[in-house]
Amino acid sequence: MDYLLDNKNLVEVRYHAPRGQRRLYSLAADLSREYLFPSDVLVGVIGLEGAGKSTLIRGLFPGLELTNDDEGINHTTSPLFDFDEHDFFSGHTFHLDIRFESAFHQMHEIADAIRKAINAGRRVVVEHFDLIYPYLGHNAQVIFAISEELRIYRPTIFGPTPKEIKQYVDENTKYRLMAHSAEDLTSYIMETEFNCKPPALHSDIKHGFIIGFREKPDIDLDLLEKKVREFIDRDEKIYPGDGNYVHMGDLKIYCTGKRIHAKSTGQIENFRLVKEFIVDPITKEFLLIGIAGPDQELQISTDAQIAH
Repeated sequence: MDYLLDNKNLVEVRYHAPRGQRRLYSLAADLSREYLFPSDVLVGVIGLEGAGKSTLIRGLFPGLELTNDDEGINHTTSPLFDFDEHDFFSGHTFHLDIRFESAFHQMHEIADAIRKAINAGRRVVVEHFDLIYPYLGHNAQVIFAISEELRIYRPTIFGPTPKEIKQYVDENTKYRLMAHSAEDLTSYIMETEFNCKPPALHSDIKHGFIIGFREKPDIDLDLLEKKVREFIDRDEKIYPGDGNYVHMGDLKIYCTGKRIHAKSTGQIENFRLVKEFIVDPITKEFLLIGIAGPDQELQISTDAQIAH
């Protein structure tokens, strides 16, 4: 996490972006308390489809009705376009999905509606803010960008611009989707083929995941890696199922972040496991580390121990 001590002078802060719904809700609630001010009337959100933008927004602004969420539940144009500052019952916080609204309104109409609301002191949360920025002519007061990391920016006249933020999102989201898919597949194979108890911990590292156990699983990690890679190589389709489930080919896997996945297992690149369980020195949990994507040097704290 990198930030200046005074949040009003914050330039950028970074977190690993949690992949589970509950973890993302929890982090978003913390971010709302720490980095949002009552004076923030224009909030931008930038991220690719399926990155978790809707979950993030619901965590940041509990109770806010999303006009077009990732589940496809709401398909109504935003009430922002009917906003009247003289209407006592008019809302205070509005949500806009620019991609969705652009099917019904011209960009200049959307920009005018945003200006009208923020000039009246209302808050507008703008999803895909990078698309409307050229028409607004000014930046958001705070921008949340979600890809492999969740980054919070308070742009100044020197940047960063939404275009620069979007470039980072485009380049890094794929690693988040790879890692999440590999994490769910690894956990499933451990439970079904190695009779391993469900993990007590799910956590995140760069380009990878950590799953933790209260007791050391008695499994061959080389064989586990081989089985996961064999399934990946089959290039099975990955798609959301009913409830909290995701499908990978014929497999039905429990997952509360079912849209945060690669499109198929073949998109998981260079999967590998650290071939030893690492013992957390405080919780005493046995940690299994999985990585996908480019080769990287993994720095493990000297406090941690290799489980034998």
